[in-house]
Amino acid sequence: MMEEIKTVSIESENYPRLLKKIKNPPSLLYYLGNLPKKDCFAIVGTRKCSEYGKEVSWQIARELAEAGLIIVSGFAPGIDTLVHQAVIESKKPTVAVLGTDLDKKSIYPKSNLKLIDKILENEGCLISEYPPGTPGAKYTFPQRNRIISGLSLGVLVIEARMKSGAIITAEYAFSQKRKVFAIPGSIFSQTSKGCHYLIKKGAKLVEEAKDILEVLGIETEKKEKEMETESPQEYLILKVLKEGALDIEKIIEKTKLSAPKVAAILAILEIKGKVKNLGGNIYAISNRRKSY
Repeated sequence: MMEEIKTVSIESENYPRLLKKIKNPPSLLYYLGNLPKKDCFAIVGTRKCSEYGKEVSWQIARELAEAGLIIVSGFAPGIDTLVHQAVIESKKPTVAVLGTDLDKKSIYPKSNLKLIDKILENEGCLISEYPPGTPGAKYTFPQRNRIISGLSLGVLVIEARMKSGAIITAEYAFSQKRKVFAIPGSIFSQTSKGCHYLIKKGAKLVEEAKDILEVLGIETEKKEKEMETESPQEYLILKVLKEGALDIEKIIEKTKLSAPKVAAILAILEIKGKVKNLGGNIYAISNRRKSY
């Protein structure tokens, strides 16, 4: 692998401070990269996320990272992976807590192996309580969720079914006296059921990163980039994206612009950091705070 797997004992002063305080903390952690020294915050969610979930994940993860928090997640497909990717794009460190050992042969999912290098390049960390030779099992992933919450000041759940790893993580956070936050969604969506359950239980309803920062008592400078649009076509595309993410075909339909023109303008807006390709040619405004 990229570097040798290191260990840290619970007796060590380098062992994560908050993790020591939970019930049944791992006596030994295995890790790659740099153990977090600053305050951590966890963001988790479903593997099968909606476009809404993708957009929320990307925006809030980046804004919290830029506010100085080290973002923790579970390295799983879906929301977790998007969270790690968003933080990396901001050139900030992120912590991935795995449900397997850190050996390349065991790590899940294999689709994220390339993500490991990017996490390490940005001074991030991969953590596991499992020694080399421990593949993932039915119990290892739920068990590692106590570490995700235990490392963190709080946990945000973006989308989750009632029976899911994200809800297990939130339940651990409640029991560990950590702050719990949740994103509301459609009452008809199964992946919103878990979030609504958490809100009813006392989780803080979140609409933007500021809601979390205020609860945690973290002040951040407003760094909103008020970049002027350079053409009526750019303005038009940003206007139709204001209400939410759209695939490129819908953008073409709503703007009445030609397909080549839309593709070219989206490429320019992406370079400028105004829009983000969420995958599958689905685009969203990078910072939804500004009205166009």
